[in-house]
Amino acid sequence: MSTYDDDDIEFDFFDEPETVEATQRGRRLPRRERTGDGGPGDGPRRPPMRAPTGLIPLARLVGLIAIAIAIVVALVFWVGACQGKSKHDDYATYAAKVKTIAESSRQLGVEFSNKLISTGLKQGALEQGLQQYAQQEQQAFDQAQQIRAPGPLRQIHQQLVDALELRARGLAGLGDALSQTASTKDAAVAGQKLANRAALLVASDIVWDELYKAPATQQLATLGVTGVQIPESHFITNPELVSVRSLTLLFTSLHSGATTGGTPSGKHGDGLVSVKALPQGLTLSTGTATTVQVSAALSFVVTVEDSGDFQELNVPVTLTITAGGAPIVKRKSIQVIQAAQQQTVTFDNFQLPPAAFGKPGTVKVEVGAVAGEINTSNNAASYDIFFTLPTG
Repeated sequence: MSTYDDDDIEFDFFDEPETVEATQRGRRLPRRERTGDGGPGDGPRRPPMRAPTGLIPLARLVGLIAIAIAIVVALVFWVGACQGKSKHDDYATYAAKVKTIAESSRQLGVEFSNKLISTGLKQGALEQGLQQYAQQEQQAFDQAQQIRAPGPLRQIHQQLVDALELRARGLAGLGDALSQTASTKDAAVAGQKLANRAALLVASDIVWDELYKAPATQQLATLGVTGVQIPESHFITNPELVSVRSLTLLFTSLHSGATTGGTPSGKHGDGLVSVKALPQGLTLSTGTATTVQVSAALSFVVTVEDSGDFQELNVPVTLTITAGGAPIVKRKSIQVIQAAQQQTVTFDNFQLPPAAFGKPGTVKVEVGAVAGEINTSNNAASYDIFFTLPTG
């Protein structure tokens, strides 16, 4: 046998190449490194798949700012709407409280006026009535002081309080003056004292209109508050009722008993002067028929004159329309009218039937005779009339 060096012996079966499957499972492909020398590993590098640096954060910031602005704007409009509604409600609530007091005081003024011109009036009853009226106005004064007006109207509201105070003082003072002049022999002197106290009542209406209602209304307009109306309240609708002349006659009648019955002495009377149809401004004539256009603004203005030498109270005036149906009758009265003076009475709000149009009709006006009146020939008149609808 030949001897061989152990180092030269090779076992080839241990060096067989690995199968493809084993290679795929056990070996990783080597990662090619960029050598930087232009070799095979230095191929072009794929750019990263992402937006340029800074664009996404900027877009997000812009979006957030836009959302924030929208929210702020919405909040501003919402808060403004709430504040506007709240402001309107505050002024509406205030006006409603004032309206209650204003209407109560106005009604009291009507009662006071009717009291002065009532027949059979006694001084004791008048004094008692004036005291009650003064107490009611004092209560209205106290209630007005309790009203908390919205800030911009607080100073103006004080004028309303002052107007009510003038009414309370005027009524109380008038009652005191009646008591103080009870034994006075000179009616003119007594009438002047009564008129001086009653002047506060007239002044209260001026304060209400000029120093309260007008500036309060202007303030609401300045603030942009709409739909809220500042109430008005007139205590004396006819200032002549509390004039020196009227109150002198009142004093005379209270102490002479002239209003308790009998026929007044001297010349007394009243008469119908004219009847005018508005808004056309047509004066009705007893000689020819007048064509009157009917609209919502239709009214008849009757002028009456005191044809006597004395003041007359509660002069009744009646207007009757006869045209195509049942007569339409309206009545009013003139509280006080002085000798040789004229007063007007307005009749409106007519609901004419369809049959009234295109046919002849009549308008009759009657002025009631006053106590002691002898001549009544000029107290009434009848006018022929045609009612038509406006053309065009």
